[in-house]
Amino acid sequence: MTSSSAASRKALSKIACNRLQKELVEWQVNPPAGFTHKVTDNLQRWVIEVNGAPGTLYANETYQLQVDFPEHYPMEAPQVIFIPPAPLHPHIYSNGHICLDILYDSWSPAMTASSICISILSMLSSSTVKQRPADNDRYVKNCRNGRSPKETRWWFHDDKV
Repeated sequence: MTSSSAASRKALSKIACNRLQKELVEWQVNPPAGFTHKVTDNLQRWVIEVNGAPGTLYANETYQLQVDFPEHYPMEAPQVIFIPPAPLHPHIYSNGHICLDILYDSWSPAMTASSICISILSMLSSSTVKQRPADNDRYVKNCRNGRSPKETRWWFHDDKV
């Protein structure tokens, strides 16, 4: 578990609860293609199954995302990681952390869990190579004590993968 484990998370604000309940209903009515929300009684942590898009390097592969919503969602971005084993991708570390600007610096309260999933699937689908980031071993070693990816200062420099 990461530093935002169930024991250390603050309860959702009323605004966050209302927003997530609305998003969950919308998801049930109109789920994003390629994704399945695994139903639990925990509104603050969603587990989402990701199916690789047909015709891509990840076709017929299935992964799981863990989305932890903070107390002040949607004003603050959720923490989104792949539950290991994470897909081999130049922007996904072996510990499941994802280097994607919308999860950090470019977050907007207009985004939803559904739009995050679509962005992640797009990132996977556009990849031309299955490999870890060049600094994977160093990064993962530095995260060993449960550091959240939200504590990382990401450098978004490569949007070609």
